[in-house]
Amino acid sequence: MKDKVCIITGASSGIGKALAFELAGQKAKLVIAARKIAELEEIKKEIEQKGGEVLVVKTDVSVEADCKNLIEESVKHYGRIDVMINNAGISMRAIFEDVDLKVLKQLMDINFWGTVYCTKYALPYLLKTKGSVVGVSSVAGYKGLPGRTGYSASKFAIHGFLEVLRIENLKKGLHVLIACPGFTASNIRNTALAKDGSMQGESPRDESEMMSAEEVAVHIVNAIKRRKDRIVLTSTGKMTVMLNKFFPKFMDKMVYNHMAKEPDSPFK
Repeated sequence: MKDKVCIITGASSGIGKALAFELAGQKAKLVIAARKIAELEEIKKEIEQKGGEVLVVKTDVSVEADCKNLIEESVKHYGRIDVMINNAGISMRAIFEDVDLKVLKQLMDINFWGTVYCTKYALPYLLKTKGSVVGVSSVAGYKGLPGRTGYSASKFAIHGFLEVLRIENLKKGLHVLIACPGFTASNIRNTALAKDGSMQGESPRDESEMMSAEEVAVHIVNAIKRRKDRIVLTSTGKMTVMLNKFFPKFMDKMVYNHMAKEPDSPFK
């Protein structure tokens, strides 16, 4: 990854932040983007103290103009793009019967359209470098999770979009990676939206037993270097995807029972 220009959205925390440090450790040139500029500047300062090179661009990926600006600033600063990591995303926790539709729209605007916007404007530069497009997705893009209609829908959409992008560019040298962590210790559950669009606050899950964001980052960077098509992380995630291929009805019940055990589950 040495001297590769890598853009990371949602880089202010969680997997995005971990990716920034992992790539910086491998001497990549970074562009880190998020809405929280103060957090980005702290990350930049820490990486630069270790000799890394970082550009900060404040970006709301749900805004097309922001995504276009992110790509333009990256090219202006470095002259090229090698890796576009679409990591920015939010989750939700409410059953569809109760949820305000604005919550689903917000999920799609950030998770799906943010990926589309950034990829669209980065694509001409990535084709020149035969670079990589990465979508940080979820096992929820393989199996619908109850209480997460908007989240699962956005991840299924990302899978379809990136799969077609890969096929369209089979003969152009573009690498497309769909990375699907299982439950990861990050702040995505703390910032998840409730049925009315407010943040749920405390995570309903014990994060101490989850894969760390740092571990996820290592797996994703290794998959970029090996130009893998897709990765599914954690044993539970891999088992869920595999069993769902052959026993989808059984897995419907298993997923329901598993998610219903969450504290204050919106369904029982």
